[in-house]
Amino acid sequence: MLTSPASTLRFPRLLLTGAAGFLGRELRPRLKTYCDVLRLSDRADLGTANPGEEIQPAALENKAQVLNLLTQVDAVVHLGGISTEQPWDDILAGNIMGMANLYEAARLKGVQRIVFASSNHVTGFYRQDEVVNTRMPPKPDGFYGLSKAFGEDLAQMYWDRWGIETVSIRIGSSTPEPKDRRMLATWLSHDDLERLVVAALTAPIVGHSIIYGMSDNQTTWWDNTQAQHIGYRPQDSSDVFRAAVEARQQHIDRQDPAAIYQGGAFVKATPHG
Repeated sequence: MLTSPASTLRFPRLLLTGAAGFLGRELRPRLKTYCDVLRLSDRADLGTANPGEEIQPAALENKAQVLNLLTQVDAVVHLGGISTEQPWDDILAGNIMGMANLYEAARLKGVQRIVFASSNHVTGFYRQDEVVNTRMPPKPDGFYGLSKAFGEDLAQMYWDRWGIETVSIRIGSSTPEPKDRRMLATWLSHDDLERLVVAALTAPIVGHSIIYGMSDNQTTWWDNTQAQHIGYRPQDSSDVFRAAVEARQQHIDRQDPAAIYQGGAFVKATPHG
């Protein structure tokens, strides 16, 4: 956790969806620094509310619940929905219907800024020997990536038609440390995740902006030049883990699609269930 706030701006009430997930649990104590009240939502158990927190469970596919969820909210950090490759019906409910419900509720309730947890899997079928910028066409690597591409398009429409601003963060691999050589390119430290979310919340004007969520890694497949107006400056790097990662994974199967494409194992994941 950062030792001092990256911004002095403070929101009366922030909403964090998907607060029971891996990154939601990480951001829960961090985001409280930037608001008077942090409203937490998930369909899973969120435990007991801490001081300055509100807990409001909701199913994203339930339009009435989502409309109520966005009442008196100043901005949203939207991590809710399905976060891995899953059967289409599950993704349809959480990531398609849920996203539409969230934005329509934001329009009706007057919410003007959303930070959307998109994914690098929107462009997962670009090769690892390519550098992708935020204006290149999507190449989703599965139903999950496809749903995030839909979310970005929805955010664009709500900006164009109704002026709701969104920063779509194509999150790489936000883990305590990189697990393999792919993650040397995709890694996003938890401190840099906080820096990026706060920058996305507080940048003066963003319209609908797309930015890749990565730390200051030596190896990178993603060009964030067109998102510099957000003001995100990563301070961590996967390079401090490089020697250990390369020692663990000394050989790469160059015929393996997971080693060819940026989406890694997602390009060959089979939805289960």
